[in-house]
Amino acid sequence: MIKKRGKLLFLLILVFTFNAWGKDGLVVYSGRHEKFVRPVMDEFSKKTGIKVYLLNSKSTALINRIKLEGKNTKVDAFISNDAGILQIGSDMGLFKPISKETLQGIDKNYRATDNTWVGLSARARVLVINSKYEKQLGFIKSVFDLADPRLLGKVAITDSANNSFIAGLSVYQALAGDKKTLAFLQGLKKNTIRKVYNKHSKIVEDVAKGKRWIGLVNHYYIYRHLDKHPKAPIKIILPDQGEEGMGVAWNISGFAIVKYTKKTKQVQQLLQYLLSKEGQEVFSKGNREYPVLKDAAVPKMIPKNYKVSKFPMSSLGKMRNKTLNLIEKVGLY
Repeated sequence: MIKKRGKLLFLLILVFTFNAWGKDGLVVYSGRHEKFVRPVMDEFSKKTGIKVYLLNSKSTALINRIKLEGKNTKVDAFISNDAGILQIGSDMGLFKPISKETLQGIDKNYRATDNTWVGLSARARVLVINSKYEKQLGFIKSVFDLADPRLLGKVAITDSANNSFIAGLSVYQALAGDKKTLAFLQGLKKNTIRKVYNKHSKIVEDVAKGKRWIGLVNHYYIYRHLDKHPKAPIKIILPDQGEEGMGVAWNISGFAIVKYTKKTKQVQQLLQYLLSKEGQEVFSKGNREYPVLKDAAVPKMIPKNYKVSKFPMSSLGKMRNKTLNLIEKVGLY
């Protein structure tokens, strides 16, 4: 009985806290970890006096929550770690258009065709290798080479439910076709020998330790690891370069204004700050990601001037189910 009362009290506190949110600020559902979003939100609050309350969870769970809550939701804005999820939210009719003035200086590839979402930062799907095995891995030129039988037991990837994995695969599937991507997934399944990772950081860690020779990750995890372990024997490979290469797959973390918000003016203020030169540099410096504003400085340590795939971010949502069907067909973990 005591346990039941304790649980009930906890739920009541949770409901009270949730209902109190937003009365003196903005509520943002965030599919990104708080430590990557909180610093730039705090800077915004210092400048404007507007508080920002973050509720962090998986992007897919949060978009479903907004749909379920409907007009009764307390949320004002949504941040996703994936352009595909943002587009799905747009297709559900959950967002309202962002003003053209706010989007000045942002490339069309980093926003929805109807301006219902916009990117905040971009990331690259790259390969991390243990530099001790650089010679043996010299044949690696493309992500598709991860399926090579010579890499049996040497490849590290995230589980197939990871949004970055799905989005990257959508790019490969769209540009190289179903047949080649299917063969890639089948080879990848063999080479991982039934072991996948729940975090990119763990991939980089195991590659650094030599437990795996090569991993498919978002670029910034490599630099975060080097921040803590500057002598780690790891190196980045930018795949699919040259005239014949499809280029490195990119994805974005992005922002949308929930159509049910009653605080459009304040949300616009927040977004204007996030897309300003100052906001972009605070965000990208902390995350080691690429700013979407052309005039914002790119963090010094991350790669520049390489070939990026031309696949539009707004098409990731349309590709998602097709990609998930391919993953299911292979039975990838």
